[in-house]
Amino acid sequence: MQRTEIVHPFPPFFRPDSHILILGSFPSVKSREQMFFYGHPQNRFWRVLAAVFSDAVPTTISEKRAFLEKHRVALWDSIARCTIEGSADSSIRDVVPNDLSVILNAAPIAEIFCNGKSSYDCYARYIFPSLSREAVQLPSTSPANAAWSLERLISAWSRVLE
Repeated sequence: MQRTEIVHPFPPFFRPDSHILILGSFPSVKSREQMFFYGHPQNRFWRVLAAVFSDAVPTTISEKRAFLEKHRVALWDSIARCTIEGSADSSIRDVVPNDLSVILNAAPIAEIFCNGKSSYDCYARYIFPSLSREAVQLPSTSPANAAWSLERLISAWSRVLE
C-alpha cells in the first residue's frame, strides 16, 4: 500500500454547549468511508465512552451524534491534512494541523483530551505552541493498542468525568 496525501474529509462535531473536546489523530479508512468519527467496528472508542458515561453503546451515526450531544462532547482530529498509508498512524507524514479555534471560539470547552500518542504528539508539536492550552493524553482506543484491555481503557478514560 502506498502513502497518499489526504485532506480530512468531514467537519468537527460540536455543539454550543460542548464542554469536552476529544481529538483523534486522523480518521481511519472506515471513518473516511462513513464520514464520521471512529467508524471501524474494532475501535473501542464508542464502547469506552458509553461505559464511562454509563450509557448504551451508540451504533448508528445518528445515535453517535445524539450520544455526543447528550454528554456535551466535541470530536475532532489533530490533523487536517497528511500523507498516510491506509489507517496507520505510524505512517503519517507531512502533517498540517487542524485549526481548533472553530470549536474553541464557539463552545465552552473545559478540557481537551487526545485519543492516543499520535494525536497528543501532533497536538503538542503543532497546536499547543499557538494555543497554549494543555491537553491530556489518554490511551488509544484503536485495535492496534492491543496492550490495553477494554477494562483498562475504561478506567483510564474515566478521567473525562473529572
